[in-house]
Amino acid sequence: MKRIILMVLYNIILVPYLYIKLCYYASHADKYPEAERYEVLKLIDRRAMKGGRITIDAHGVENLPDKDGFIFFPNHQGLFDVLAILQACPRPFSVVMKKEIQNTPFLKQVFQCMKAYALDRDDVRQSMKVIQQVAAEVKNGRNYLIFAEGTRSRNKNELLEMKGGSFKSATKSQCPIVPVALINSYQAFDTKSIKKLTVQVHFLKPLYYEEYKNMKSTEIAAEVKHRIETVIKENE
Repeated sequence: MKRIILMVLYNIILVPYLYIKLCYYASHADKYPEAERYEVLKLIDRRAMKGGRITIDAHGVENLPDKDGFIFFPNHQGLFDVLAILQACPRPFSVVMKKEIQNTPFLKQVFQCMKAYALDRDDVRQSMKVIQQVAAEVKNGRNYLIFAEGTRSRNKNELLEMKGGSFKSATKSQCPIVPVALINSYQAFDTKSIKKLTVQVHFLKPLYYEEYKNMKSTEIAAEVKHRIETVIKENE
């Protein structure tokens, strides 16, 4: 919370303008192409980073697939994760989030601008509908981000188990799976510190359909987790 206040204070003159602009784009998402909405989000995100004394150290951008229509699977450390990846990624993407955070102030507008999906983990029918919708959009060239752990880890850079079911949209669309390793993202919003912070974002080499087509979803989950954990251990 302290860092969020710092972000607001640093940008106090611009906050009304930027927030109104965000709300407008969020409310009129169909009116603007995804690339334009993404640039608006990156601008706001960039100002927030500067105010919050956060540097994003991005690695592996060259690993992103040549064509759009892929899904990011990062480890999940907190509310800052999407903002960190957004700043590091030059390509527009959307998000599948849990419904519990869809009305969080500011993030609500960000997700609306992204045309993100909220997943109700207690409603199997709704969850399957979201999986099918995401798979269809990925086939048509949209990129998505899914947190396969289901909830954020409370133990710093250590991962929870990744759920095999989280990969159904990828297997249905037969798209590239891009593991993403986040390091120290939890320190942004989940600690009381306002010290200068560097968050590492590592885009790992994708798993293409030919590589995972004969694997069970639980095996895909285990492989993605292993790759992320390896990178975290090498760079902490």
